[in-house]
Amino acid sequence: MRKITFDVETKNTFQDAGSNDPVDLDISVVCIHDSAKGDGPEAYSSFLEADFPKLWPILEQADMLITFNGDHFDIPLLNKYYSGDLSKIKSLDLLVEVRNVLGRRIKLDSIAEATLGVKKSGHGLDAITWWNSGEIDKIIKYCIDDVKITKDIYDYALKNGHLKYKDFTATGPNGERGALRDIKLDTKHWEKKNEHSMTFTLPF
Repeated sequence: MRKITFDVETKNTFQDAGSNDPVDLDISVVCIHDSAKGDGPEAYSSFLEADFPKLWPILEQADMLITFNGDHFDIPLLNKYYSGDLSKIKSLDLLVEVRNVLGRRIKLDSIAEATLGVKKSGHGLDAITWWNSGEIDKIIKYCIDDVKITKDIYDYALKNGHLKYKDFTATGPNGERGALRDIKLDTKHWEKKNEHSMTFTLPF
């Protein structure tokens, strides 16, 4: 199964765009992990807007897109640039899976810290600042770091059947604020292939 884990960074904020609709934002970079290339550095790629023609065939050949909040944000926004419909590809949005269990949203950073012991390397607003100052390499590094975290969280959940978070309404075993809780996930359907018919953007 070919899985593409990806994340999108934007050039502007909702406030800049005067809208709460992700489609009204502008993409600065898309970073991906392509499972067909293994787990090494070569499996990670970045695409600025000028590079999107190279991105589309990769997405079109994917059996599944893996994101964190991608169903609401990344996929609709990226679809704005694509002549087909990326929503036809099977999507596994980890935030949706978590929300379906807990009934509320939890930040990627919180899940990553509790589950993997790692934290995000920045914030989406940092990426917009870097775009405005022309520091594209910083955006790409931050975006790839987020892709790595998302991929590692997916792999952990698939192997263990749960993710972790800190419940700050309770105390831990040593009286510390925030008890570690499991988010039990039903992963048996995650890697079941769906047949999809894409609108291809490149001639053959």
